Amino acid sequence: MANSTADQISPNQEMTFTVTRAPRTTAARKTIERLMGMQTEIQRGRKQLHNQRRLHDNVTYIRAGRKWVNRRRATKLARAEQGATFTLRVTPQIVADLKSVANCLSTG
Repeated sequence: MANSTADQISPNQEMTFTVTRAPRTTAARKTIERLMGMQTEIQRGRKQLHNQRRLHDNVTYIRAGRKWVNRRRATKLARAEQGATFTLRVTPQIVADLKSVANCLSTG
């Protein structure tokens, strides 16, 4: 099955991927989450959360005689869990990343 998914991946087309099983390694999980983060909906949500943190969530106080900003951690909007689906435009730059995690993904 991994070979058929890897063979179907070709650049310059829109493809939908589904996570068929949880990645075994941390590197594979991070790769899938990074690829999922390339969706425009995720990028838009990240930008909105960035503005929310910048304007409201960061705490500023005096430390060592100057302003110190305690920044809030960024929220993860994409999780590489079984059943998660994402659609993205496959470019030549990400083909190798997709093929490296093809055993965890199915196309369709």
